[in-house]
Amino acid sequence: MKLRPIAFFLPQFHPISENDIWWGKGFTEWTNVVKAKPRFRGHYQPHLPGELGFYDLRLSEVRERQAEMARESGIYGFCYYHYWFNGRRILERPFKEVFESGKPEFPFMLCWANENWTRIWDGSEDEILLKQNYSLEDDRNHIQSLIPFFQDIRYIRIHDKPVFIVYKTTLLPNPAQTIAIWREEAAKAGLELYICRIDSFGNEGAEYMKDGFDAAVEFQPFSKTLGEYRENVLTPRFKNNVLERSILKWYHLSGDKKKQDILIKKKFSHIDYNEFVNYLKETYKYPDDYIRFPGVTPSWDNTARRGEMSFIFKNANPEKYKEWLSFHCRNFKPPSGEENLIFINAWNEWAEGNHLEPDMKWGTKYLEATRDAVLNG
Repeated sequence: MKLRPIAFFLPQFHPISENDIWWGKGFTEWTNVVKAKPRFRGHYQPHLPGELGFYDLRLSEVRERQAEMARESGIYGFCYYHYWFNGRRILERPFKEVFESGKPEFPFMLCWANENWTRIWDGSEDEILLKQNYSLEDDRNHIQSLIPFFQDIRYIRIHDKPVFIVYKTTLLPNPAQTIAIWREEAAKAGLELYICRIDSFGNEGAEYMKDGFDAAVEFQPFSKTLGEYRENVLTPRFKNNVLERSILKWYHLSGDKKKQDILIKKKFSHIDYNEFVNYLKETYKYPDDYIRFPGVTPSWDNTARRGEMSFIFKNANPEKYKEWLSFHCRNFKPPSGEENLIFINAWNEWAEGNHLEPDMKWGTKYLEATRDAVLNG
């Protein structure tokens, strides 16, 4: 059965007044991207854009070209991150203009990024810039504000139900009550919703579905598979490496806790992409007690945001990404004809080093790999 690949889309590539205050005048995602530096020999940084250049998402021509490139590569639609803080929206302009203009004519859906807005990008995640204050009244206001988008003919549906994703459902004080309110308000507009949660960050499994979610979305690379890979492959390897253990002991005896922590973090956060994909293909299991749409990532390297505390997939490349995507195209059996989504993280997460958009190193090869995997499995 043919799948519908959906790519997560970050709307951070245009200046906004809040970012001017928090990060400096004119800040966009590109500000972080161009500052990144290689941290070891062979480290691919910075990730610099190819054909589209350092674009501004306020330009309709850019958005049209992105959709055209995605369509040509077999992507079915974009999943735009949606930022809502008790009626206050952030980074809303690109999607608002897509909605109001009717262009591009390309399917879309929304994912509510419901975390607090913090300074996590410079390592200060405890400093809250915008806080999520959950309430039943806000649940009602929020879903009412989304109904016009759900009614758009381009909105991605399953069984005629608009698909809406919540990024971190464990932050919701009462998910069941929130979902009930959302369904109640949608019904007033003649809509049924297909509500998904992100399956990731250690919060995965059927027990998280009991509040009324229809399905889960696997968010790579931060998946159950990554945890198993660290436990089953990296931990035994680290314990058996005499040199690494002796260096660790030396740092411990010398009281250099910083270097000790860095050594351990490097071991578990600098992962070979090829090895991880091989492990996944050998061990992956689709859940049989709930619906989970599989996910892939073309690469990951958030050095541009996190510096020494970054998580890096070393040696990521289009061919191995194609293997991973092809694996799911061959093996994922959708529970119904329309529950056939697969999620790619991401279309344009440049500061996290995971993007399908062309760059200076690989050109359009990731787009070509996507098309080949989708067409040929």
